[in-house]
Amino acid sequence: MKTLSVSSSSGPSPSASSSRLTPALARIVATVSVGFVVTQLDVTIVNVALARIGADLHANVTALQWIVDAYTLAFAVLMLSAGALGDRFGARRMFAAGIALFAFASLLCGLASNGAWLVAARACQGIGAAAMLPNSLALLNRSCAHDPKLRARAVGLWTATGSISIAAGPVIGGVLIDAFGWRSIFLVNLPLCAAGLAATFAWLPKAAPATNIANASNSTTAAPHAAARGIDPLGQLFAVVALTAFTGAVIQWRPLGLTHPFVAGGFGLALAAAWAFIATERRIATPMLPLSLFRKRTFSAAVLFGICVNLTYYGVVFVLSLFLQRVRGDTPLQAGLAFLPLTGGFLVSNVVSGWVVGKFGARVPMLTGSLIAALGYGLLHQVGAQTPWWALLVPFLLIPSGMGLAVPAMTTAVLASADAQRAGTASAVLNTARQAGGAVGVAAFGALASGAQAAHIVDGLHAAMAISTAILLLAAVLARGVEPHPHARG
Repeated sequence: MKTLSVSSSSGPSPSASSSRLTPALARIVATVSVGFVVTQLDVTIVNVALARIGADLHANVTALQWIVDAYTLAFAVLMLSAGALGDRFGARRMFAAGIALFAFASLLCGLASNGAWLVAARACQGIGAAAMLPNSLALLNRSCAHDPKLRARAVGLWTATGSISIAAGPVIGGVLIDAFGWRSIFLVNLPLCAAGLAATFAWLPKAAPATNIANASNSTTAAPHAAARGIDPLGQLFAVVALTAFTGAVIQWRPLGLTHPFVAGGFGLALAAAWAFIATERRIATPMLPLSLFRKRTFSAAVLFGICVNLTYYGVVFVLSLFLQRVRGDTPLQAGLAFLPLTGGFLVSNVVSGWVVGKFGARVPMLTGSLIAALGYGLLHQVGAQTPWWALLVPFLLIPSGMGLAVPAMTTAVLASADAQRAGTASAVLNTARQAGGAVGVAAFGALASGAQAAHIVDGLHAAMAISTAILLLAAVLARGVEPHPHARG
């Protein structure tokens, strides 16, 4: 069955008919990458500020975990609806709205006077990020979906900007905090968002929403799911409850104990809400999470792979930030500079990944990358309080090199396994799973390292590295389930 492609109303696709990255497509990649940069930057930039925020706002480790997870949770649970809204009303509109909300929430973060205010503002940031991320990828996919090699290259560049932002976040945060204080890590988003919003209206072509395209088409071969889809408020509610309850229970597990009513009740509520969510999505005609997507082997394997990657990386960066500042006694600037090797590793491997995917398909870079990252986590298992900084160099290069090779391939695999009209939803499912995995990683690994003494943090770091190594080996097994041919659908 043919699918109905979404074309720009302003003319032919900027990528034309070849695999060449034209100036018009380059502008589109640059614009949507701004949204990816700010969303990913705020995942990790806050980590090096945790010690200062805790001292200034009198927040303990549990409160600091919520400052991180309020963002990732809101980000995760709302991306599915944002993807559906983008499919229905236009990805460009949702992308612009997300940038504007993210800027406003960043201002609120910079003005926060207490922990509760900061947690609430971080959640608002997450809502804006949720509107941006799936729709930025949908815009990119639409611009070059006719050419798989060009799409792999463009996704590699797009992913590189986000991956570098994740890796550079601690470095940038350390510099800003040292010079201007912790509030500057949020206020720096304002000029970035302003530039992104201007570029959105100037460079992103308008396109008819999926509903209008479906109605305007006289073709009888149009995909049946091109019709309008609702945002599924009941399913959204169950998803929010399930993820929030599970994350809260994980955060409080170690300090309160598994038998505490809050912890046991949280896990029970999460399980019940997850069951209700799946039941709802199976029953309604227009679910926000089309379960049929998971019948495709490539899609399912890539989504599970993404959970493994984010759970380990987000959790490890959180624990390493505590280790560097509370055990080694590094300043925010020193801690940020310690993460500097991560940036170079992501930069090189992300660019290489696009070429590897175009030549060998998604399976090879996903499998190889996960094994390289697993080795990096394994080497960090030997780190102690007296470990010199240069001993961190090799694992800090291996982890981003492996992840940077695997993540663009994973993203390309998801896009290749979904029909054009489901691009926003498919990317939202992937990134929802990844952000949920990241929130759980921060909660779980943070709980392991939540003790007041340095020895507790070191023990938690060792446990986190052992778990991360095992999870990345599992990810390598999952990668074998991805279709190896670059043009095949799952």
